[in-house]
Amino acid sequence: MNALERLRQWTTVVADTGDFNAMRSYAPRDATTNPSLIVKALQKPDYRSLVDETVAAHRDESVEQLCDRLLVRFGCEILSIVPGRVSTEVDARLSFDTEGTIAKAHALVALYEAAGIARDRVLIKVASTWEGIRAAERLENEGIRCNLTLLFSFPQAVACADAGVTLVSPFVGRIYDWYRQRSETDIPPEEDPGVRSVRRIYTYFKKFGYETEVMGASFRSIGQVLALAGCDLLTISPELLEQLRSSDQPVERRLDPALAKAQQVERERFDEKQFRFAVNEDAMASDKLSEGIRLFVADVRKLETIVSQVREAR
Repeated sequence: MNALERLRQWTTVVADTGDFNAMRSYAPRDATTNPSLIVKALQKPDYRSLVDETVAAHRDESVEQLCDRLLVRFGCEILSIVPGRVSTEVDARLSFDTEGTIAKAHALVALYEAAGIARDRVLIKVASTWEGIRAAERLENEGIRCNLTLLFSFPQAVACADAGVTLVSPFVGRIYDWYRQRSETDIPPEEDPGVRSVRRIYTYFKKFGYETEVMGASFRSIGQVLALAGCDLLTISPELLEQLRSSDQPVERRLDPALAKAQQVERERFDEKQFRFAVNEDAMASDKLSEGIRLFVADVRKLETIVSQVREAR
């Protein structure tokens, strides 16, 4: 077996791409996408027809509505390839708006259901702000599953699990980037703060019996990926998937629920005040969360520009 096949013995592999051909090549169970990945995919001529067709069919709708339709169109195409679920992201401009996030989630799920996609095949992707977590809690109670993204700290993870969300996506690579920039030296996987963050979250969830799944995200190397072998899910870019598929190196299981349950871990709780203070106290988490929201918003605006230009040209 190659390294990718060995990894799949213990971990569900998710494709971190909007490229349908890459998904077919690597056969992930799930896929995660967002405006950033769609904007990247739309640079390829093969995907521009999706924008043209969406705008042509709904030309009287607003740019915001057309973008929602395009996100869902990509999602439906993805679900024709993968057997599992697709994550679809709520507009990052709603990261501090609980009611707005819920309304957007309802709109996206309604579009999927109109296309014949059951809601259990969709994960609504929401930023791990206090407001986003509260929105996800209410959505989960309605049977709408959520993927909490832009997660950089343990308090965020605990609050998500206590809210009963389906899945959390700790960002390994972006945590690594923050510390790497300040140390100016490479950090080996065993010492990598991003890897350690996911291991801590995984151990805590398994120790206390949370059903919330842990999906490591935002990887910079296959070393980081393999250091988390055994994690519930890992969402991996096509470039790293190819490196794993081309490698015959051994893969050792690093995360195991039985071992996690045997760990000595204290139970923690965070109300709103404690949550905000804890995230603020963590310079890396507060920096990367605010930066991540800004970057996501920038890509939403890029997608809106593309859709607007197509609509004006018709």
